[in-house]
Amino acid sequence: MIPRRIATIIREDLKKKMVMLAGPRQCGKTTLSKEIAEQSKKSSRYYSWDIVEDRKAILEGRLDATAELWILDELHKYRSWKNFLKGKFDQHHPRHSFFITGSARLNAYSRGGDSLQGRYYSHRLHPLTLAELLGNKKTPPLKEILSCDQPVPMSAAGTLQDLLTLGGFPEPFLSGSEKEASRWRLSYGSRLVREEVRSLESIQDFDKMELLFDRLPTTVGSVLSINSLREDLEVAFETIRHWLLILENTYGVFRVAPFGSARIKAVKKEQKLYFWDWAKIPDESARFENLVALHLLRFVHWQNDVEGENFELRYFRDVRGHEVDFILLKDRKPWCAIEVKMSEQALDPNMKYLVQRVAIPHAFQIHLKGTADFEPPKMNRSAIRVLPATRFLANLM
Repeated sequence: MIPRRIATIIREDLKKKMVMLAGPRQCGKTTLSKEIAEQSKKSSRYYSWDIVEDRKAILEGRLDATAELWILDELHKYRSWKNFLKGKFDQHHPRHSFFITGSARLNAYSRGGDSLQGRYYSHRLHPLTLAELLGNKKTPPLKEILSCDQPVPMSAAGTLQDLLTLGGFPEPFLSGSEKEASRWRLSYGSRLVREEVRSLESIQDFDKMELLFDRLPTTVGSVLSINSLREDLEVAFETIRHWLLILENTYGVFRVAPFGSARIKAVKKEQKLYFWDWAKIPDESARFENLVALHLLRFVHWQNDVEGENFELRYFRDVRGHEVDFILLKDRKPWCAIEVKMSEQALDPNMKYLVQRVAIPHAFQIHLKGTADFEPPKMNRSAIRVLPATRFLANLM
């Protein structure tokens, strides 16, 4: 079993409030919840809304009174889940702790308004990351993350290549087999659409929605065009838009919005789309960009959920076609720019263009293949570094 860094945070948070953990299906939420239960030194009881007997017990309010920790999985599929939790929490906390897990964005299915306000901590579980697999247990301060000077083991390059090939979901990664990973992946999309989406949404044409999910990998790395998808699938623009939102809400995909201002003539609406399962992407370059996107998203979610810092993930593109893959915003201001390359090379002209016009304290150009690690001269007071992806991602947390 691979230790998940978020486990320590959740155990501490459970002492204070209810904890809600969301994330893609099969990314390890159930395993993590049971591990936390075993290590908490409290008696616990696991309930899943997908199990008939458990669902009946929840609806009838028959939660095990002898269990100090109640784990409620997929509860968001219950229409009145928030009101149910509010009543139970107010009645039983702190004698009982509440750990809620779900494979959908819980705020998207939060029927009942803000009835749980102030009663819970929210966390998101991601697929495995390089730092997690390398056993980095300490969460470094931002200054150390940006220095990228923590030692990186020799195994990092091989681990990163395995992640790129097998994906970050525990089952295919731990199989160590491309064949087994492909078999897992072949059915994952269908299960996501036909089981996960069906349990939460009223969709008439699952076949075409499944076709959309299979078509989306070719869009990774470029600006998303809903019109193009509409024409390919011969469905209405609003239908595609709605299906994309559902796939986001059920952790199939996520979108990254552009950053920029009118002063640099940046685009404002065109989004880029990425998968939670990056290994689904056939093109290696786009797949690597997707892997980096998800590592950065995890960093953002960790800073939001655990550190209480206001971070956002964006990208840069202007009307002339200059583009930088990722921008991290801190308190809505550009904090770090990241350009992703397959091989080592001189600083990309698009990165130069951006840092010369926008005050960004830090900029990194990372490459998958190669060992080059150097710092070009500062531009517009921006500290720039070109380095291997293993070093950047291993230090990222």
